[in-house]
Amino acid sequence: MAARSYGQYCGVTTAVELIGERWALLIVRDLLVGPRRYTDLRRGLPRIPTNILSTRLKELQEGGVVRRVPLSNCGLVYELTPYGRSIEPIMLALGRWGFQAMGDPEPGDVITADSLTMALHTAFRADRAVDAEYELHVGDVALRASVREGELRVAQIAPPAPPVGGSLPDAEPDAVIVAGPGIRRLIGGEVTPAEALAADIVAVVRGEASLLDSFAATFHIAASGVPSPEHE
Repeated sequence: MAARSYGQYCGVTTAVELIGERWALLIVRDLLVGPRRYTDLRRGLPRIPTNILSTRLKELQEGGVVRRVPLSNCGLVYELTPYGRSIEPIMLALGRWGFQAMGDPEPGDVITADSLTMALHTAFRADRAVDAEYELHVGDVALRASVREGELRVAQIAPPAPPVGGSLPDAEPDAVIVAGPGIRRLIGGEVTPAEALAADIVAVVRGEASLLDSFAATFHIAASGVPSPEHE
């Protein structure tokens, strides 16, 4: 549990005490992608001090959210317990909520393989999904997003996946999409696929450009009316 108690008997309070300390929720986010070694977590959270990472992992273990287990060829890894993994739908909903207030990235903001993986899961619309193999490049991160029968599987291409990252599908991608942070505007419906291509927000460097329409239908977060600053 967290070092500080709020002194209230409430489920929300307990949740905040479990995962509300700085960096804790991002550790859980990355572990939702898959088990990670300490070094993998450190690499995926480049600004976290090592003492804070160690402290948060210890607190999450004590709270029954995370456990440390041996994994073949990887040594000891951290993974979510079944209780910890049950937060996934809440995490995806939180990501959709936060997406509404995202502006342009600040200088020094980074996109990691795990954060982009979770972003794709957050935006995934199973009810509108079009079967396809997408390869997505954003900055130094490259992922393979496989959409089949309303299910999404994401594998890491670059940076090189950790040993616990899983294997890539055998099939070649139907489309290779290169984008910057502005892809947020396409996913949020601020621009159409045609407008995104014309404005160089994204580029389809392999495959039919029309596959960007399928991508935008499959990965979409509808606006829910974030108040502008003047209405705060």
